Amino acid sequence: MKLIFAGILAALLGTTAAKAEEMVFTSWGGTTQEAQTKSWAEPFTVASGIKVLQDGPTDYGKLKAMVDAGSVNWDVVDVEMDFAIKAAKDGLLEPIDFKAVPKADLDPRFTTDHAVGSFYYSFVLAWNKGVVSGEPAGWADMFDTKKFPGKRTFYKWSAPGVIEIALLADGVPADKLYPLDLDRAFKKLDTIKSDIVWWSGGAESQQLIASGEAAFGQLWNGRVFALQHDEAEVGVSWAQNLTAADVLVVPKGAKNKDAAMKFLAAASSPAGQAKFAEASGYAPINTKAKAEMAADVVKSLPDAHVDGQINLDMNYWAEHRDEIATRWYAWQAK
Repeated sequence: MKLIFAGILAALLGTTAAKAEEMVFTSWGGTTQEAQTKSWAEPFTVASGIKVLQDGPTDYGKLKAMVDAGSVNWDVVDVEMDFAIKAAKDGLLEPIDFKAVPKADLDPRFTTDHAVGSFYYSFVLAWNKGVVSGEPAGWADMFDTKKFPGKRTFYKWSAPGVIEIALLADGVPADKLYPLDLDRAFKKLDTIKSDIVWWSGGAESQQLIASGEAAFGQLWNGRVFALQHDEAEVGVSWAQNLTAADVLVVPKGAKNKDAAMKFLAAASSPAGQAKFAEASGYAPINTKAKAEMAADVVKSLPDAHVDGQINLDMNYWAEHRDEIATRWYAWQAK
């Protein structure tokens, strides 16, 4: 399979192994970046001769500082989609060269002039079975410290997810989430603030749950998939799973832009997306990828859990990102 994939990529990229090029790919670390390395970077290097150096974790402040300084060390970066929308408006990203990156089969929900989808994911409720007595049914149980005592872990950064979870737990209907009622959300979060342990990256979220330091957590479904694959005693609830996507972007002024576009073509291809989905548990963004995947893997993806599924509004977050962030970090600091 690896040699076949490499051959397909070589034809797609139109390059030879004789080129002594390199580029830098930056992502979130842990099992996700490991899967991206094995599914995308390694076959890409075999096919193109372009060495892919790894960096991370993704840091939005660092990306902006690089662009502002005119000294960009990253070529392709995995980011959350709301950041990509805002970053494009702020002039921080290169436009995608769709002559180099085939667009026809990319899910249009996760494709813009400045980004192509990386993967499609859900935030799910996960818990350590050795610490938690009983089985939590959904987000409301994250806020019931009497029924389910223990620390809770949430994503540290201002981003889609936690605000919505607080509102859902407080009884807001899924179709009434937006515009976000920040007063109500922070009031709900105040009820468990002393029990919150924050995670700043996916690998940390896995460690907190697997170790039992946090009894419950808001985790990316792929991180739970990896824990369960390693036979960790971790439970998961897909009730009101919150969906969004990561996308791949090229920072403005990237030194290896041509190589970056070739990498994007490989990463977003049917074969690249299929391999990554099988390795990570995240859904592919190429509409032809599932045809190359085992049926049992397809059934485990986020889009197999559509009952009660809620799509996070990336455009709303992009528009209000700075406003929400100001309040979010001020609240965390109290």
